Amino acid sequence: MKPAVARQSTAFFRKHASSQCLHILPPVVQGSRPFSVLNRPPPNYPGHVPLTRVERAGLAIGSGLISFLNPRRGDLIAAFAEATATPYFIYRLRDAMLANPTGRRILRDRPRLTSETLNLTHLRSLPAGTVGHTYVAWLDREGVSPDTRSAVRYIDDEECAYVMQRYRECHDFYHALTGLPTVREGEVALKAFEFANTLLPMTGLSVLNVVTLKPRERARFASTYLPWALRNGLRAADVINVYWEEELERNVDDLRRQLGVEPPPDLREIRKKEREERKRRQAALRERAGLAEAA
Repeated sequence: MKPAVARQSTAFFRKHASSQCLHILPPVVQGSRPFSVLNRPPPNYPGHVPLTRVERAGLAIGSGLISFLNPRRGDLIAAFAEATATPYFIYRLRDAMLANPTGRRILRDRPRLTSETLNLTHLRSLPAGTVGHTYVAWLDREGVSPDTRSAVRYIDDEECAYVMQRYRECHDFYHALTGLPTVREGEVALKAFEFANTLLPMTGLSVLNVVTLKPRERARFASTYLPWALRNGLRAADVINVYWEEELERNVDDLRRQLGVEPPPDLREIRKKEREERKRRQAALRERAGLAEAA
């Protein structure tokens, strides 16, 4: 019996080792067709642009540098995310979904998060404190739309491309869940949270934008928002596995407790109070200057 068991164990190991290798290697390595700029394979899904390793490296470096200098270039941030997500990190995120029952349903159903699929008018009618109302109130307050997310183009595996698209479209829900605004300071804090939770390189490298913040903002990030992001991102459940479409009528605080996410201090309110304090100081200085001139 022992030789038979050994043969079965060897076959099991070979099967699963081979499967893991396929997860790690990019699809261009798995195929038998040579891949070069002169012999580019056909796209794996609509909009897909196959890249050589040199092209992918160039895209990562170029888009990373320009998006660091201009964080409002969402198209380049998206390209940088895709160029740096393979060959490992997007597969790790996909496997986290496959290991979760809800994540597997999301991968099977492949829902999209847009203004049409979410019905924003209905969400505005939901009671305050629900996930849907909190989300749409955040959209209205920040003046953003769920229809601005770029389509994935540079990830070869078609299923992993959907995972990246899903992460991208869930980003505003993460904002609503945490209450962080879209100002640069809020985006840096949220990217730190996302990096601790997803390990996507783009989210970690985006945290480097902290150097572009004002001194008081950097100090606040170091003392308050970075510790919050690391603590909550590491302990929270994988937020990629939230089926947001099924949670819209749920109490948002209940969902936060289930995920293990505590909202950070209200950054927009903190910034508002700072502006009001600056205005008061400026008004007091002008008043003293006027009194001095009158004297």
